[in-house]
Formats: sequence, C-alpha cells, structure tokens
Amino acid sequence: MRYKSPVNASINTYPLSAARALALHVQGLDLSNSLRRPTPEGILARVLQLGCVQVDTLQMVARSHYLILWSRLNAYDPPVFDDLIFSDSRQLFEGWQHAACVIPLKDYRYQMPLMRKLREHPNAWWLDWLSKVEHQQMLARIRERAQSGDPMQAADFPEPKRKRGSWWDWGIAKTGLEYLRAIGELILDSRVNFVIRYRQASQVLPDWVNTEEPSAEERDRYWIEQASRALGIFLPAHACEYAYMKKERGLPHVQALQKAGILGEAQIPCADKKTRALLVHHTYLSALEQAADGMLPARRTTFLSPFDNLFWGMGRDRLFWNFHNVLEAYKPTAQRQWGYFCLPILHRDRLVGRFDPKLERSTGHLWLKSLWLEPGIRPTETLVQGTARVLLDFLRFHRAKHLTIENSNPPEFKRKLMRAL
Repeated sequence: MRYKSPVNASINTYPLSAARALALHVQGLDLSNSLRRPTPEGILARVLQLGCVQVDTLQMVARSHYLILWSRLNAYDPPVFDDLIFSDSRQLFEGWQHAACVIPLKDYRYQMPLMRKLREHPNAWWLDWLSKVEHQQMLARIRERAQSGDPMQAADFPEPKRKRGSWWDWGIAKTGLEYLRAIGELILDSRVNFVIRYRQASQVLPDWVNTEEPSAEERDRYWIEQASRALGIFLPAHACEYAYMKKERGLPHVQALQKAGILGEAQIPCADKKTRALLVHHTYLSALEQAADGMLPARRTTFLSPFDNLFWGMGRDRLFWNFHNVLEAYKPTAQRQWGYFCLPILHRDRLVGRFDPKLERSTGHLWLKSLWLEPGIRPTETLVQGTARVLLDFLRFHRAKHLTIENSNPPEFKRKLMRAL
C-alpha cells in the first residue's frame, strides 16, 4: 500500500513495513533459511552485494567477517571464504574501506588514492614513526625480504624483548609490515588466527585486477553509489556512514546522484512516529513497490554480528526497527546493559532480541551468558521454533556440541527454546 505524501504530492508514502522489507532484501537477509551448503560463487556474490565486510579482532564466537556471511548463508566452510581472499584464484582482499574489511579485488583500484596519500603525505603519527633510523632500517629489511616472493610475518624479523601492552601491541616489524601494506607495497597473503603473512602486492595481484588509479573524486562517487545500492533505502547521511566518509565529502555526491535520477525519494513513517523523506536507489524502486504490496516478505531468522552491514547507517536500526544495536565490549563490566559481545536476533522483518555468546573452543561448548527479548516481544511458537533452528545451525557452524543458556529475559524464552532444541 502506498499513497501520496500530504507534504509533497510528487513523492509516494510507503508503510514502514515496506522500508524494512527492502532494507533486508538488498542486504540478503530476507530469504528463507536453507540447509544447502553455499558455494564459493554464492559466498562471493554476498560480498559483492554488500560491497565489503568488516574484519575485527573480537572472537567470542567466529570473527565478524565470518559471521556476516553466516547470517546470510547459514553454515558454510570458512576455508572456502579464506580461499576467495588468499588462494591463487583469489577474488577478494583485505584492505581499508568502512573499516578493516574484506573487499572485492575488482575494487582494488579505489584503494589506490588513499595508498598514495599515505605514501606521499603521511599523518603526524606516521611521520614520527618514519623519522626513526631503526624503523627505516626495518623497512629496508622487509623490502629486501619481499623481493624473494615468499610469504613473511612479523616473527621473521626478530626484535629485542620489550614490555607488552594490552591492546594494539605492535612491534617495529609488525608496524613496518602494516605501513607497507597501507601504502600498497604489500598485501595479505594469509591469515591463520592472529598470524598474518604478507607478500609483495605486485607478485600476488591477479593480472585481471585494474590498477589504474582513479581520482579521489571518482573514488568517492563510486563508494557513495555503492553504499546507496547496499543500503537500498536510507537517509543521505547513511550513505556517507556506510562509505566511511565525512558528510562534507559525501553529501555532494549523494545530491549529484539524486540530480542524475539514480536516487529517488520515498516518504516513510518511521518507528519514532515521524515521517521522513528517504532516498531509494533506482534499482530498487520496483522492489519497494512490491514490498508495499506484501510481495517481498522477509522469511529469515538469523543472528547478526554487531559489526553487520545492516547497522552501518547510524540510527537506521532505531528508525526502522526501534532497536539499538550496541557493542559493549569496550565498556567496564558494571556499565554493560546486555553483555560483552551481543548478537542481535532477526526474526522475519523485526529485530526481536539479542544474546551474549561465548564459545569454549577446546570443549565445543557454547554459552549464552544472557538472552534478551525486546520490550513487547513475546516468545511465540513461531519465534521459538525459528530461533531454535538457527541456533542449531549456529552450533554446527562453530562445531559446538554443547549449549548452556545462563540467563534469559523473559525466563520462559529459555524454557521454550531448550524444549524446542
């Protein structure tokens, strides 16, 4: 159902349910859960659909880039995903876009302006680091070693022992390797847990990769349109946030896409009871019509990483779902409301709850430290059965054989879920 906006008669107003359905559809989060094993082509297609997926070091369960694909594909073999990033037939690479991300190699050229900027105009921190003689000597050792074409890691360049920090604890070798990667001389060749190996980029990049450097303006335009497609329906600022771009840089490109007819408008009464003019990528205007007619139903139940692409537009979770996705890992324990690393629960077209997991890999035991449903959400049979099915798949994906739910709010959700399992 849609109707003309009372504010602007040229813009259709669509129900919030249509916006939700479209947002999930373009992110690959609307399809029914399937037990079919995803193919490499299917995994690659999801990354291309999203533009990139975020890599993060937190690993209470599988790391974020693995989880983001699992949410859309169900249980798959992570080594297949790794092969797409690191094998001789690679189609993806690790770089910096929204944050540290897995990015399609077809987009490698759009990383090159930043590589050049870091190389020719390093920031104050890098200028200070590069000014030290021992650091330049380390860079020379790494560059010489890279000529061999063999993979290398920080441990290949021994350093004197030093007092270790608690978070980013990089030595000179690791910092040098990451600097040379940031400026495009090196590329990640493999990642096994936290052991990262590097090789010379020119020896690794497939011949088909376009290395013609675009202008910064061309790159920004590309990233904003890519973000617009990945979001489907959004506020202008959301496209900038998805592309990890300051608004003063990104918004002129959003406006240019509107002027070119690539982005249309739709009025949506949001979850906060305010009607807003949202942008819609022209590719999905017909899908929005289908969603308004109930022809694009969301059928999936799944769990989402707090770093999932669905949340990359700031506040979009509240506008569409009246849900606040929050990562509390960096808060003191006493200040956490839900838990250390909570995964939101998506059931059909609603974000209905969250849970705080911890996987004991040595014993194959998955602990849910806390399990929450959102206010007003009841543990209906449909929700319980859907959550149980996807929880079993979550256990399979993590090769876990045991499950303990410590706390549940409401308590009956835990009781019903354990019976269903």
